[in-house]
Amino acid sequence: MLIVLMAGRASFANEVRVVDADVSRGSNGLYRFSVTLLHADNGWDHYADRWQVLAPDGKVLATRVLVHPHDQEQPFTRSMSGIAIPAGITWVTIRGHDKVHGDGARMLRVELPDK
Repeated sequence: MLIVLMAGRASFANEVRVVDADVSRGSNGLYRFSVTLLHADNGWDHYADRWQVLAPDGKVLATRVLVHPHDQEQPFTRSMSGIAIPAGITWVTIRGHDKVHGDGARMLRVELPDK
């Protein structure tokens, strides 16, 4: 189940938005996330430069750094594997970040699969 969460800021113009996420759990207990971001990338000075997986308490569990702009590829999806999620956590939040606005106000809550 995916749930869009919004932080306290009123404006989302030109901020990175997490629009979708797919998560799977490997036989080793580690997770793989494929996260889709939407952002009006505008060259090297203003682009979505990372996404993060957050525990329910806000602790950063993983960070996927994006090393270049995606001006011509919107929305775009990037993946990360080998993410350890502490026992007892049943959902996480995905947060995007861009070089100008920082952390995006629109985040996505993702329920973790049992298997």
